[in-house]
Amino acid sequence: MIDIRFLRENPDVVRENIKKKFQEHKLPLVDEVLEFDKKSRAAKQEADDLRANRNTLSKQIGALMKDGKKEEAEEVKKQVNAQAERLKELEELEAKYEEEVTSRMMRIPNIIDPSVPIGPDDSANVEIERFGEPVVPDFEIPYHTDIMARFNGVDFESAGKVAGNGFYYLMGDIARLHSAVLAYARDFMIGRGFTYTVPPFMIRSNVVTGVMSFEEMDAMMYKIEGEDLYLIGTSEHSMIGKFIDTINDEESLPMTLTSYSPCFRKEKGAHGIEERGVYRIHQFEKQEMIVVCKPEDSPYWYDQLWKNTVDLFRSLDIPVRTLECCSGDLADLKVKSCDVEAWSPRQKKYFEVGSCSNLGDAQARRLKIRVRDKDKNKYFAHTLNNTVVAPPRMLIAFLENNLNEDGSVNIPVALRPYMGGQEKMETKN
Repeated sequence: MIDIRFLRENPDVVRENIKKKFQEHKLPLVDEVLEFDKKSRAAKQEADDLRANRNTLSKQIGALMKDGKKEEAEEVKKQVNAQAERLKELEELEAKYEEEVTSRMMRIPNIIDPSVPIGPDDSANVEIERFGEPVVPDFEIPYHTDIMARFNGVDFESAGKVAGNGFYYLMGDIARLHSAVLAYARDFMIGRGFTYTVPPFMIRSNVVTGVMSFEEMDAMMYKIEGEDLYLIGTSEHSMIGKFIDTINDEESLPMTLTSYSPCFRKEKGAHGIEERGVYRIHQFEKQEMIVVCKPEDSPYWYDQLWKNTVDLFRSLDIPVRTLECCSGDLADLKVKSCDVEAWSPRQKKYFEVGSCSNLGDAQARRLKIRVRDKDKNKYFAHTLNNTVVAPPRMLIAFLENNLNEDGSVNIPVALRPYMGGQEKMETKN
């Protein structure tokens, strides 16, 4: 959510930003916000004038009573009572107008960074840099679930009976690999100075609307029936929510946290063959990183976050690239974002395994995450997040890039301590 003062002073900038996001249907929101904001401020001004006048009249009543002018005092009291009724009306109007302003401001996209490429959707995203040499072996790479099946490592049929489509059982070496990757990612991030955290896996609605747009909420979140609770789609939600309605001393920044959690997503819509298996599912586990920092430091941390993911994947012998997200591919709260994509030897192309985002002060403004400087001035923090690793997708990249022609899978040196010292995973069938 952008600053209302910025919108008042720069409505054309806000309109142009909406156009760059290819959301022309939201253009009327700007004029609606300005109109309701004008009404809200007018109601507030009239209410303030009435309060000031009431204080004056109250003193006048006291003076009249002191002088024994009871009848005159009663007449003034009638004025006070009449103004009290009007004041009540104005306070209700002010609250109503402010609610109208807020509901519209929550739907207006954040101002994107000038460096963001302009485009309508992910087809306009721009490759930034590649890390590692993509290799296509001279033998055929099976579909990732077929590789897992060779290790007796996945069971969709039983999961379908238990929970339906979009769920799975991981077993044996594949399940162990899944846990090993998460444990390695945890220690990798601790080694980079991040504080390890296990957050709540459910959050209240005020946190949900604080960390994402209404459109994202509808597309992603599972609601707990009968309670004001939602299952998290990523631990970023509850991690940023940790700082709701706080005032943090400037010296305590930056706060850098890495978190483990299961994640739950609706994943609406039809998906192609490459997005089936364990690529796009309703439940998965993830290691995340978040930063709460001073506004001037967020560009630095943005670069640090995506580099962490690149370094982790490279330590596991997986080639990756970074892709700058264009304006139309940015969620409404994001200022700037890039995807980290891993190489798929089977598809002979890269696919998304993580996303790094700078949200400016949008989440902080919604959740009232403030910073107090040495002069006791307060301002909104900047928040950032990035995927360290999400094993279901990461497993696809790992298995394809470390697969041998005989079906065995190499275990990179960095991961061996988490796999009981194994250098290879051998097929079961």
